[in-house]
Amino acid sequence: MLTPRSDVATAVIRTGSFDRVGHGLQVLDAAEDPAAGLGGLASALLYVQAACRAAAETISRGEHIMSTIEKSIEVGVPASVAYAQWTQFETFPRFMHGVESVEQIDDTHLRWRANVAGTVEEWDAEIDEQIPDARIAWHSTSGAPNAGVVTFHRLTDESARVMLQLKYEPQTWAESLGDMLGVLSHRIEGDLRRFKDFIEARQEPTGSWRGEVQAPADRR
Repeated sequence: MLTPRSDVATAVIRTGSFDRVGHGLQVLDAAEDPAAGLGGLASALLYVQAACRAAAETISRGEHIMSTIEKSIEVGVPASVAYAQWTQFETFPRFMHGVESVEQIDDTHLRWRANVAGTVEEWDAEIDEQIPDARIAWHSTSGAPNAGVVTFHRLTDESARVMLQLKYEPQTWAESLGDMLGVLSHRIEGDLRRFKDFIEARQEPTGSWRGEVQAPADRR
């Protein structure tokens, strides 16, 4: 039986932070391979220990580094259908892991509530740009800094590619550790897969907003 030598890693294991930060710890995927054996688990634990130390050091120095994640997925519906569904922000909890609610205040303002690394957080966001069937961009106006853009690209009359870019700033030790272990990246991949399943099962959006929002001059 392996015993991690890092006090930080041991604390993470004992408190169950792996579940909060890693949702099953994607970093241990290699250890699930029988061929990897104990060596695979040992390597994974060493990686986790290093990530724990780096996350703790980053937070202790008061540093918050903006991270960027880019993901895409092909969906079996027209780009216009995928776009229309994405404009229905209040349906996001139906396919976005950890998102508890999204309230649309008006055409360009949203209020989010989500479980992030075991902590419930709330923040407001403003839509900077919205071009029907093509692009939606936003940034946070309160809470942890984050911003993103989702674009919709026609592949055929019946399929499209959805591309998502997200920028965010980890605020806590758990979030920084999760960032280093690629947890949010895996979560976004899962969200896109669930969005694909959701819209392909329906083949039509739950609603649509066809308005356009022009990007401010300093953001173009």
